[in-house]
Amino acid sequence: METGGSLVQAIRKPTLTPKAIIHQKFGSKASYTVEEVEETTQNECPGLAILQKGPCLYRCSLDLPDFTVVSGSFKKKKDAEQSAAQIALEKLGINLSADSPTAEEAWRELIARVKYIFSNEFLSALHPLSSHFKAALRRVGDLNASVPASVIAICDGKLNNLCKIINPTVESHPLLVLSYIMRAAAGLPELVVGAEGQLSIWRKDPYPPNVIESSISQQSDVAESITTMAIYIPCSPEKAVEPVILNISSTGYYLDVIAQILGLSDGNMVLVSRTIGKASSETRFYFAAPKSYPLDMSSDLLNAKVVPFGGPLNARASSLCGQDIYGDSILASIGYTWKGQDIFHEDVTLQSYYRMLISKIPSGVYKLSREAILAAELPLTFTTKTNWKGSFPREILSSFCRQYRLLEPVFCVSSIPLKVSSELSRSNNKPGVSESADQEREYTNENESVDVDPKLVVSGSSFTCEIKIYSKCQDLILECAPNVLYKKQNDAVQSASLKVLSWLNAYLKDIDMSLEKEKQLANVFDIKFYRQIFFKEVVKCLSVCNCQHNETLGGKEPELNGVVENDASYINIEGTDSDLCPSNGSLLCVCYSVSLVTKGELQKELLESIEEFEFEMGTGAVIPCLEAVVSQMSVGQSACFYTELPPEDLVLAAAKDLANALAFLTSPCCLEYSIILLQVTEPPEDRMEQALFNPPLSKQRVEYAVQQIQEFCATSLVDFGCGSGSLLESLLEYPTSLETIAGVDISQKSLSRAAKVLHSKLVMKSDFDAPCRSIKSAILFDGSITDFDSRLCGFDLATCLEVIEHMEEEQASLFGDIVLSSFRPRILIVSTPNYEYNVVLQKSNLTSHEDDPEEKIQSQSCKFRNHDHKFEWTREQFQHWASELAVRHKYRVEFSGVGGAVDLELGFASQIAVFRRVFLPEDADGLKDEDSVWQYKVIWEWNRCKPPLTN
Repeated sequence: METGGSLVQAIRKPTLTPKAIIHQKFGSKASYTVEEVEETTQNECPGLAILQKGPCLYRCSLDLPDFTVVSGSFKKKKDAEQSAAQIALEKLGINLSADSPTAEEAWRELIARVKYIFSNEFLSALHPLSSHFKAALRRVGDLNASVPASVIAICDGKLNNLCKIINPTVESHPLLVLSYIMRAAAGLPELVVGAEGQLSIWRKDPYPPNVIESSISQQSDVAESITTMAIYIPCSPEKAVEPVILNISSTGYYLDVIAQILGLSDGNMVLVSRTIGKASSETRFYFAAPKSYPLDMSSDLLNAKVVPFGGPLNARASSLCGQDIYGDSILASIGYTWKGQDIFHEDVTLQSYYRMLISKIPSGVYKLSREAILAAELPLTFTTKTNWKGSFPREILSSFCRQYRLLEPVFCVSSIPLKVSSELSRSNNKPGVSESADQEREYTNENESVDVDPKLVVSGSSFTCEIKIYSKCQDLILECAPNVLYKKQNDAVQSASLKVLSWLNAYLKDIDMSLEKEKQLANVFDIKFYRQIFFKEVVKCLSVCNCQHNETLGGKEPELNGVVENDASYINIEGTDSDLCPSNGSLLCVCYSVSLVTKGELQKELLESIEEFEFEMGTGAVIPCLEAVVSQMSVGQSACFYTELPPEDLVLAAAKDLANALAFLTSPCCLEYSIILLQVTEPPEDRMEQALFNPPLSKQRVEYAVQQIQEFCATSLVDFGCGSGSLLESLLEYPTSLETIAGVDISQKSLSRAAKVLHSKLVMKSDFDAPCRSIKSAILFDGSITDFDSRLCGFDLATCLEVIEHMEEEQASLFGDIVLSSFRPRILIVSTPNYEYNVVLQKSNLTSHEDDPEEKIQSQSCKFRNHDHKFEWTREQFQHWASELAVRHKYRVEFSGVGGAVDLELGFASQIAVFRRVFLPEDADGLKDEDSVWQYKVIWEWNRCKPPLTN
């Protein structure tokens, strides 16, 4: 581990976006109109006979008083709007890329900004701060028109940005903004007045009556009073957090009401924190200002804690807010916004307070996204986008960074060509990113899907992702570089994000771990972090946040405790065993409820319940004891079990009735879980295989086909049931004797994908030493493999890999007859799952029988590997089918397979039959012209010597 780090390339953002500058100059006179652009694309794959709909694009028209501009086409509406604004700025001669002002220039701009804020014009502006000014005009006595400096600091973003230019430490010490505002006001004695040592400012000369009347007329009629709930957080940790009610009259100022609850004379004595949670939120902490606030405040004074605040550091409030809060404080969601002139407010309850607490930890964010605080856990692995439920890892990581005022995480995606990734896979169980990475792209998260430029990515590439996290001061905090390759770039990004989150969970759970353990933990998750900066930016904010499950629920073997006997074996499962049991990788749907139960089950309080809750088995997506119980159930069964209490914060965050929950927690109690297993969806076949075989069975089947091509010097190959072209694509990565390749399938969607993949390999890749240079022609047909088309007659080699099981058995036999009697390739390779091997894949047991094969199959308890399979054959059944075909059509047949071994009891995972044609004299004439039959439709055709076929 390192002690420090810095950002090599600063992540800079312009102070204002083009759209914001247009708004400043034209306001409501600027009108944006966004329209959807319908486009079709053929450029990816010339010659493709299937019309391809392009991505959804948007174009923006910006109307200004003197001219109109139109943007280009973009995937996002906001990009189209910004582009239009940028074009308008260029026409106006405004340069957006001007250098940032110096500290001296920023100070002059700060004074000018304060002067503008107290001008007549600003009072009528649509700005949150102007609403505070209007409310201040309703204050009575000496407070009339007096504006607390704290609201000026929090409401005006431009003031904050200028202060950060003057002094970058403002990012870490937001209260410094107050000092700069008061000093700027002191430089405007002709306009404003501020009492020495106090944090309030008012105009020297009152606003003209007509300005006041005009501004007040903009406000709508409001109720006589506003009532909202807030949370009172005492400075002393021994005192309980309590709800309070804020009653604000229509003529009052809400800061004065908050000051009264805090025991202060008026709202000018109240300091306001940064927002909690989303940037658009108005949830903030309110606490007492120091009795005397020096104008020359510095970060050194704040660090030394010598400023006389209204009490000692409030640890609970500070950890939740991410900045120092002193004395007793109030957490409230109230204030003025950009959306209107009237006050905004919403209740902050005790439950929402505890939910904010648990959201400081990544697993807490995930629990909240699933609304399953007492059942869900942040999964240990990212398997597929489809099976992942709740917020995605990348979103959670971005949310974590915002919580701790860090920059957005930076993702660096590398694509590695298939050939290189294969070499890496063979040389290392966890292959690292080599220097031959095809391309690398660095970007920050914008809560949108991550796209690598398809023109730069080589088809068949694998992806890795490195993540870096920086502080607002652009110091490198941590980096994660997993040595794992993924087929999809999104999987690489999500998996790397999950590694960072898992490390954060483990580390923040045990902050005081030894240096040796700290190093081991970092190595496990491929993390390199800079300890000093990490503690400064993250750990110090978690002085009291400890929302992880206790040891019982934290990853060890679960103890299932009975309410009275504390019996670890006490699980009550009811219902008939349906034989539909979950296995690792299965997608489960359960109905569950969690209740607080007192000793002896005398009383029960419902905390959480969900009628349909989905999670993937074996990924750690639920608490261990819940998964342990569900693994013993079958569909339709119900179960009840008990656990010890998790941390109190989790219970209170989940509680529907907080008062009742708190009453229960004063006496001995535990949690009762009631579950019904509603549905089990088996994992896809390829994922089961990938978990057991390295390389995966799909790759082993390709290598088997390559071996046959090389052994018989085949120059032509047709793949029956080619799907998305995975076999044909993979074959292009190997040096072979093939000159012609063809594929047939009934899915136009799959064929479209296959055409694009093959096109990118054969056309776009121009390396003369590339393996695919031997290929002279390629063609894809739309049609059924049980239909005959004479254009595919007489190929050297035909393949049908993992296809026949998706057909009815009669159709599979029909295919065998047609391909061997009519197409008559020299060699036919057919593979299909070995049903007997499912016991290994699904970790279940087969019943041993020596009866009739049909009876034996019916008695076996294993499921098919894929819900779309119409049948799965044993070795005996497959060999019987293939042998009959071979005899009938004058072929020899041999049996082999991949995955497993022939001498093992269960044989190969994927069984293969290789048919070899017995050459007869009458075969020499071939097919006559009058016998030509064309039943297939050409979807795509390519010839190295000719341009692509167009339609």
